[in-house]
Amino acid sequence: MAAPAATLRFDIITLFPEIFSGYFSQSLLAKAIQRGLVDIRVHNLRDWSADSKHHKVDDRPYGGGPGMLIGVEPVIRCVEAVQAMAPVSGQVILMTPQGERLGQPRVEQLAPLQRLILLCGRYEGFDHRVVEILQPLELSIGDFILNGGEVAAMVVIDATIRMVPGVLGDEQSSWEDSFSRGNRMLEFPQYTRPPEYRGFRVPEVLLSGDHQRIAKWRQEQSELRTRQHRGDLLGDSDQGDSPTD
Repeated sequence: MAAPAATLRFDIITLFPEIFSGYFSQSLLAKAIQRGLVDIRVHNLRDWSADSKHHKVDDRPYGGGPGMLIGVEPVIRCVEAVQAMAPVSGQVILMTPQGERLGQPRVEQLAPLQRLILLCGRYEGFDHRVVEILQPLELSIGDFILNGGEVAAMVVIDATIRMVPGVLGDEQSSWEDSFSRGNRMLEFPQYTRPPEYRGFRVPEVLLSGDHQRIAKWRQEQSELRTRQHRGDLLGDSDQGDSPTD
């Protein structure tokens, strides 16, 4: 009998744990949790505040400037306490617009790990000593600013669980996804019933039953779609977006 798949555990540290409740109850993630493939724990950073009355975790930045910063003390206390809740301390990930742009190769590196601790910021971010002490992996989901790291954390979870064996109904699906396992092509167009709708027909080759022709057509369409929409993936320097560091 095959050994059961290892559980991938996520610990989310946030000031707004209620944001995640609906997300956990939906679709593939809910099924993965029910089957024990994924384990998610949410921790309220305010529980580690030294301010027992107001549970304050932020303060004004030294040197002046707008907004508030999340202080170093509650964050370090929280992360260390959360790490101690399981035998494996886990990879700490700080969601920040200053981090590495999340891509499929990084997702595939994270998926085999037993535990990911996702640290979600708010306000103007964290006291920089959080980074200096914890040495987290800093990740960004794009060159834009969100109100907090919670949505970005959901993106990390959503992308990573697809790589966990047993989560997808068809394991081949994750292999054929755009960007997966070094794939630099966008996915080919796909169709389902009916074969014709408002004058738009499914390509005849897909109805032919000739699997060799279908595979060839799909490869050609992937190349065409990639060149049209993401030429940068093919080395066309004048096309596609150019991420900045």
